[in-house]
Amino acid sequence: MALKLVNLGFHSSIPRSPRPLKDRFVLRSSKVEQISFTESENSLIEALLGIQGRGRSSSRQQLNAVERAVQVLERLGGVPDPTKSNLIEGRWQLIFTTRPGTASPIQRTFVGVDFFSVFQEVYLRTNDPRVCNIVSFSDAIGELKVEAAASIEDGKRIHFRFNRAAFSFKFLPFKVPYPVPFRLLGDEAKGRLDTTYLSSSGNLRISRGNKGTTFALQKQTEPRQRLLTAISSGKGIKEAIDELISLKQNTGQEDPELEEGEWQMMWNSQTVTDSWIENAVNGLMGKQIIRKNGRIKFLVDILLGLKFSMSGNFVKTGSGVYGVTMDDAAIIGGPFGYPLELKNNFILELLYSDEKLRVSRGNNSILFVHVRTDALR
Repeated sequence: MALKLVNLGFHSSIPRSPRPLKDRFVLRSSKVEQISFTESENSLIEALLGIQGRGRSSSRQQLNAVERAVQVLERLGGVPDPTKSNLIEGRWQLIFTTRPGTASPIQRTFVGVDFFSVFQEVYLRTNDPRVCNIVSFSDAIGELKVEAAASIEDGKRIHFRFNRAAFSFKFLPFKVPYPVPFRLLGDEAKGRLDTTYLSSSGNLRISRGNKGTTFALQKQTEPRQRLLTAISSGKGIKEAIDELISLKQNTGQEDPELEEGEWQMMWNSQTVTDSWIENAVNGLMGKQIIRKNGRIKFLVDILLGLKFSMSGNFVKTGSGVYGVTMDDAAIIGGPFGYPLELKNNFILELLYSDEKLRVSRGNNSILFVHVRTDALR
């Protein structure tokens, strides 16, 4: 079988005392801000990378990694009596939540949609203590804000009662009430929030709700998280990539290596064609498997247990640059394989790479973003 291909390229539980890792850097315009995570906190951040819909679309392996990281942090405890700390105050971005069937209507409706940003504001040291859940539709459209009166029970627990909500649309000079009669809901409008971990930096928080929901929130996300958020929403992807590449340049990241492991393609800058096999051969879909012996494989799930597999070799030819030859293709079904006469040669350039996320460029300047999906060794 012969196929004419466009050569695009494919870049494809034991708790410990918190130990500071190398600082993460956040670029905003020309200013670089430091975000420090402990080793245990960074384990949670790494586990969350690549999970879509703030937990809606995740594999069992990913959820297990998140659960282990959460449990380690909860055992460590973080800031004592977080509800009494000024660090809990402010605006938090929701980055992950479990979503049981008993979750609130706002959670079921909006939280799993990546196009929206979800925030929680906590203000306890005022004459009107409040916890507010906010869904930001976009800067151009506006937001939905659901407010609750709050009270502190102890060092970890906040009680709240929802009592007002409204849409604020940019194109309207007034707010539109959210059509929920909180006064008629009785106990359904009440809840509690236990903060089980608050980082000493005040940037990471884990909370658990009375309906069995776990929340992970941050005040400030790091560049890799912002890139994956941009991919999910379809907005600002090139800008987020530029930020990540600038981060590498500003922090003096060493010559990146093609990391061993299984890497899922999250995004590419090339529009796919009508031919799935052409897309698969050119790395526009599926997974990439890298081995230290210089072997590389493309793997794409087709249907009914069938997979497309294409293997080859890579050789480093320069700083962060690899020559790749793919020449062993087949359709795999269980123990059987049907060989295909396909070849693909391309140059792979690593623009950013760590143990979890990779940004690379293939022929014709096609950009790729991959996230590692197997357990880190």
